Amino acid sequence: MSFSPSISGLSGSMAALADALGTPREGAFAQLGGVFMTRLPAAPLSAPYVVGFSADTAALLGLDPEVAHDPAFAEFFCGNPTRDWPAELMPYASVYSGHQFGVWAGQLGDGRALGLGEVEHAGARYELQLKGAGRTPYSRMGDGRAVLRSSIREYLCSEAMHHLGIPTTRALCVIGSDQPVRREEMETAAVVTRVAPSFVRFGHFEHFYSNDRVDALQSLADHVIERFYPHCKEADDPYLALLNEAVLSTADLLAQWQAVGFCHGVMNTDNMSILGLTIDYGPFGFLDGFDASYICNHSDSQGRYAYRMQPQIAYWNLFCLAQGLLPLLGQQHDESVRGEAAVKDAQGVLEGFKDRFAPALERLMRAKLGLQTERPGDDALVNRLFEVMQANRADFTLTFRHLARVSKHDASGDAPVRDLFLDRPAFDVWVNDYRARLSEETLDDAERAIAMNRVNPKFILRNHLAETAIRRAKEKDFTEVERLAAVLRRPFDEQPEHEAYAALPPDWASSLEVSCSS
Repeated sequence: MSFSPSISGLSGSMAALADALGTPREGAFAQLGGVFMTRLPAAPLSAPYVVGFSADTAALLGLDPEVAHDPAFAEFFCGNPTRDWPAELMPYASVYSGHQFGVWAGQLGDGRALGLGEVEHAGARYELQLKGAGRTPYSRMGDGRAVLRSSIREYLCSEAMHHLGIPTTRALCVIGSDQPVRREEMETAAVVTRVAPSFVRFGHFEHFYSNDRVDALQSLADHVIERFYPHCKEADDPYLALLNEAVLSTADLLAQWQAVGFCHGVMNTDNMSILGLTIDYGPFGFLDGFDASYICNHSDSQGRYAYRMQPQIAYWNLFCLAQGLLPLLGQQHDESVRGEAAVKDAQGVLEGFKDRFAPALERLMRAKLGLQTERPGDDALVNRLFEVMQANRADFTLTFRHLARVSKHDASGDAPVRDLFLDRPAFDVWVNDYRARLSEETLDDAERAIAMNRVNPKFILRNHLAETAIRRAKEKDFTEVERLAAVLRRPFDEQPEHEAYAALPPDWASSLEVSCSS
């Protein structure tokens, strides 16, 4: 096939990408049919320009990094050419439902995101999606747009999480425009191009379950199994095996979130990936001063999605997914007991979350403390550290980073981390017990420091860093967006030239509020 003349000027890797997106691919989500999506063009975006571009993500797609300098790049990735695409190749908004803040919200869907299709490069397939591309049938009261502020945050955090080693959707670019968008105040529109193997969510399964569309539910489950978990086909109950994969990947993801101090902010079931990816970056936040009850989302007045609640909420969301899959479960059982047996099977699989999450987090925390062996008192040592951190609001990231300097022999390296605590005698009690525990390890101080610095980042996307980049971008200075992105690509390296990005937040950072409005 060929696209319209409106993008016929594309050349090189961009032309190849456009052709790939226009080629129907067997097993692609877009091939599931109209019950899953609505096809429509993106809304026009006037005078688009590139705000941020990830060469790393471009490489996944086989794009030459120089392509971002082509004027056609911004036009393409804000969706402008899609108005001239053939109807059968139009972008698509998928329909799903879900629980929002614990309450059934009914039909939701991609209210401002449009899938462009899939590309295959180097043996991997990726789906591309434009977030902020205009109204869809699922926009409800929204305008279908995203603003520059939230788009920069998603772009930066998607890439930062990847370089932290945490499963996530990726971000290719942010395209901005001077086109006005009203939120609490007038802002400007932007589109972020998201990249992932799949954007299927728990809410997709909930939607077809709630509408009694078992045929569509099975088609969706078969699609996910065939594409991502083909080994499930060999199980006695392939759909129960699919649920188990979701349980395990979600447990692993939550352990990684907790270990790095990441708060998602809106863990609704429609924001949970069936592949265990971090998805939908909205009012997220990384812990600064440690507070287990930290709420990053100003809209979360009840603290449902507070840091300490995240594992419990993930477990609850998995129950919703299990309910959505129930009509498919238990087909290996006799019809007379199938319903009861399916529920029992699902409950057994769901219990696997606890069995997976706790040991995964314990392993990560031992690594963060430089402990290569497991000893009976390790959990208590970690919990006591968090208690002292909580009482002193010690910075989460810097505490673990500076612990690498503690010596197993004496207090000569304690000062950098000790200075993060107001109650230093309380810290001294803990660190002396930690030092005694280190003496049971075989690594010397230098070897342990190297190991700890590989798992404890020095640089994270703190809210004030993102805010500084956003403020400059609003003045058409995008250098800070790219500078910050470059720092976050190497979160575990010392980067002494960027020491300011690892410093404690300034006083004004405490006044920053992030909400669902984006």
